Amino acid sequence: MPPLVDSKMPHAKLHFLYSDHHSWLYTWIRKRLDNHFDAADLAQDTFLRIHSRHNIDKIKEPRPYLATVAKGIISHFYRRKSLEQSYLNYLSTMPDAAASSDEYRLILLQTLEQVDILLDAMPSHIKKVFLMHQLEGMKYKEIADEMGISLISAKRYMKQALIQCLSIMEDDILETT
Repeated sequence: MPPLVDSKMPHAKLHFLYSDHHSWLYTWIRKRLDNHFDAADLAQDTFLRIHSRHNIDKIKEPRPYLATVAKGIISHFYRRKSLEQSYLNYLSTMPDAAASSDEYRLILLQTLEQVDILLDAMPSHIKKVFLMHQLEGMKYKEIADEMGISLISAKRYMKQALIQCLSIMEDDILETT
């Protein structure tokens, strides 16, 4: 494999990385997805992610690096598909009035994806307290007893989860202003 160009411009380096390895990456992803449209999208997403990280100079072995980044993107793709399918299954059980416009469904799917990412980033014990309280409606004392932790710990974990949720909401607000 030819080394990346010595140019100081990251765009030039990205161009050479893309032109030298896009075809290989697309084929690699297509074999894992068995869908050439999704493979093309995810190959593009891989290069966009690399571009957004501004770390092209650090890439010593392009193909293993591209494969590693693509694996994360593929994983995210499957998780989003799973969330979308769960939501569509849920919608199919609702009366027609509850299944609103396509725009509303898209917003809801994006919100579900953000919640999934948020929950995935939480330590397991904090996530468990949050889900027990929010989804199962359990009181802090019940959660503490169920998990074998103190009441103070249950409250502290819930506070940490809520702070994390609020920080995500704050980031979204700042991005839209």
